[in-house]
Amino acid sequence: MFKKTVAALAMMGAAFGFAAKADAAEALNFGIISTESSANLKTIWDPFLADMTKQTGFDVKAFFASDYAGVIEAMRFKQVDVAWYGNKSAMEAVDRANGEIFVQTVAIDGTAGYFGHLIVPSDSPLTSLDDLLKHGGKDLIFGNGDPNSTSGFLVPGYYVFALNNIDPKTYFKQVLNAGHEANALAVANHQVDIATNNSENLSRLKVTKPEALDKIKIIWTSPLIPSDPIVWRKDLSDANKEKLKSFFLGYGTERAGVTADQVAAEKKVLAGLQWSNFKPSNDDQLIPIRQLEMFKKKRKLEADTSLAPEEKAKAIAEIDAQLKALETKSKTN
Repeated sequence: MFKKTVAALAMMGAAFGFAAKADAAEALNFGIISTESSANLKTIWDPFLADMTKQTGFDVKAFFASDYAGVIEAMRFKQVDVAWYGNKSAMEAVDRANGEIFVQTVAIDGTAGYFGHLIVPSDSPLTSLDDLLKHGGKDLIFGNGDPNSTSGFLVPGYYVFALNNIDPKTYFKQVLNAGHEANALAVANHQVDIATNNSENLSRLKVTKPEALDKIKIIWTSPLIPSDPIVWRKDLSDANKEKLKSFFLGYGTERAGVTADQVAAEKKVLAGLQWSNFKPSNDDQLIPIRQLEMFKKKRKLEADTSLAPEEKAKAIAEIDAQLKALETKSKTN
């Protein structure tokens, strides 16, 4: 009798344990690239992720890393399920980490993108890119962006440096790599003479460190960069993808069963992130970023004197073919 009772209790425990496990919320790790300190990012992202937990049923956890590559690699090894990236880091996630873009952020003013900048201390004699090119960089310390940053590395890498046949590593006295906030503060504190940044981060700085922003001036602005994508792992289930897409596209919009007060609260959370409502997107938003990468490679090849002429011509022809294919694809979208 005692053995039967123990067995029955064990079965009940197992059943209850199974039920508890079945009822537990499915974990979802959300990657956040390191544009500024994780403490600052946590402040603006926590309300959004809390709403995602409530509305999707996932147990959403923020995943921070010290650099962009950390989030990309975490997605590659399935430690991150969904992530906010810039376009360059999203391209790496799509190509190397089984990622796929499904929605795109929209700036709080409704614009379809943002701008990269070169910034200097407000008392710097440099006032434009032409000034920098005339002055040269031999006596300047340059704060470059994270190598996986769109606005902090890729865009200025092409428009400022590749188009002017400049290698930052040899052009400047010293080159340091850091995130947007760190670069801005380094400029404000005269720790570097010039650095990359973007319009979104400078807007954030107006809130987090307004006294630093007063010590900074912009000397170059890029063409418009497409707004940041949100990327999920391709191998997530269709049901989970549908939950995520529904949440992102519905968030901050008027919809059935949601009060006006809740919509207003969601809009306030988005405003903290400097965004308006999300819009659908896909990997094709990376076409202009891929074109920039290829243009940059082409310019580097053209300047390479170590390659045999036939080898160089073949490599350039391959890039031209890829660029043509991307151009055709962009016209059909």
